[in-house]
Amino acid sequence: MAEKIEMVALSPTMEAGVIVKWSKKVGDEIKSGDVLCEVETDKATMEYESMDEGTLLSIIVDEGAEVPVGQLIAIIGEKDEDVSAIIEEAKKAPVKAEEKPAAKASEEKAPAKAVKQTSGSRPTSRSGKIKASPLARKMAEEAGVPLNSVDGTGPNGRIIKRDIEKAIADGPATQVASSMREQVIQVSKKRKIIAQRLAESKYGAPHYYLKLSINMENIIAARKQINAKAKEKLSMNAFIVKFVAEALRRHPQVNASWQGDTIVQFGQVDIGLAVAQPDGLITPVVRNCESKGIAAIDQDMKVLIDKALNNRLQPQEYTNATFTVSNLGSFGIEEFTAIINPPGAAILAIGKSEKTPIVTANDQIVIKPMMKVCLSCDHRVIDGAVGATFLKDLKDMMEDPIRVLL
Repeated sequence: MAEKIEMVALSPTMEAGVIVKWSKKVGDEIKSGDVLCEVETDKATMEYESMDEGTLLSIIVDEGAEVPVGQLIAIIGEKDEDVSAIIEEAKKAPVKAEEKPAAKASEEKAPAKAVKQTSGSRPTSRSGKIKASPLARKMAEEAGVPLNSVDGTGPNGRIIKRDIEKAIADGPATQVASSMREQVIQVSKKRKIIAQRLAESKYGAPHYYLKLSINMENIIAARKQINAKAKEKLSMNAFIVKFVAEALRRHPQVNASWQGDTIVQFGQVDIGLAVAQPDGLITPVVRNCESKGIAAIDQDMKVLIDKALNNRLQPQEYTNATFTVSNLGSFGIEEFTAIINPPGAAILAIGKSEKTPIVTANDQIVIKPMMKVCLSCDHRVIDGAVGATFLKDLKDMMEDPIRVLL
């Protein structure tokens, strides 16, 4: 008997998914656990595994289409089984395709002669490839002329031989001047959800910010000493996460969440680390940091970050952080403020460590590696004095690591 394969929620917040790619084709034999397709959720691109066995009789939804959770996407059954009635029924529930930007849609509807090609705007094929004749493409490659810097004069703006000859004659100055082009980029499901969640956090939770500088001299020395003997080098982020976890263990009011009628103080420290992806941020979560050493935290982070960069995180690996750390120091950022990542009530923004002149208690000027940090707090959960005490204790522990043992 034929089985209807419906879109399922692959993440806790998923309401719809985009079919990125079908891994099977009609007629293939399917076993339980086989990957049917890849689906872009609000957080990552994930594999959709079949729970049924049989022959893939029909693919209802094409690649690139957005499908609400619960809607039919394929049919599995016995070979040569008649599923025409199910297919006909599915046609009555139209699939919502990804909408094209208004500006681009209007250009496609306009007659070719009405589209004026301007420097910086190039006609492309459906695959996104700039339209050019094979000869023009070869000439451009040999002469080192970027196709996106050339105005096409052929049919429908196609780049032809005389366009490349003109670009070569005009010289590098013209090519450089026209190397930029206007683009309209479709917003991914993930970025839409990120925008929605961050807006809700920023304007729903009353943020306030606490800033100070931490002398990283002892942490840097300790890391250097450990890494000199270690088989695998430990990252600075692992050290930071460990000290943050210890500070949270001592200040449970900060490791908490606003729940409307209640405030939850979590029984473990699960720290999310913001990781940049091409279409937005994601926060893989290291669990139980309060009970792990720096090496264990570092190993967990490496696995999670690798998954994040390859869109392979599972929902339980990026949700429900009790606290978040965002480190932009590697980008040369000295100081910044961050938006709280729900359900947590605070996030710590880390800047780069740089040599800075400071004045000692004896009025001497010395050079120390100082790192600026900013703690964003939800005032509904964390009072100013509580946040300040937490941050001061974190600073004291990082400047004098022996305190962690006390």
